[in-house]
Amino acid sequence: MRRFMLAATVALIAGSGQAADQAVTYAFDGSFEDAAFAVESAIVGRGLIIDYVSHTGEMLNRTGADVGSTKALFNEADIFLFCSAQVSRAVMEVDPMNIAHCPYGIFVADQGGAVRIGYRTYPQGEMQQVQALLDEIVQEALE
Repeated sequence: MRRFMLAATVALIAGSGQAADQAVTYAFDGSFEDAAFAVESAIVGRGLIIDYVSHTGEMLNRTGADVGSTKALFNEADIFLFCSAQVSRAVMEVDPMNIAHCPYGIFVADQGGAVRIGYRTYPQGEMQQVQALLDEIVQEALE
């Protein structure tokens, strides 16, 4: 399951121009470390627990040669995975199959010194509650 989630998240972040339709991203004025700390603080500050931090950039850098690639995608990239019992219950009471969208993730990525924070987009309807929560967390991290 972790491999599937990681592969799906990597595909989202590393995708081509189509990722713009699948993710909301914001430029961060500062270092990768500062952005990662800000995201972590914004999540935890809401009383949410980070289930897992995927060090996706590190994995891609480490395995590039193993898969025949010399292209550097990120200087660093982490994905913070977490859930909200309140929001998750609300969206899953409408449709229990919304479980497919959980856990939620916010990524921090450094590409050549340009640091971005973002999250994937969600379908219209009740899942917009999740997207609103993610955007609130990211906006707090950007302050």
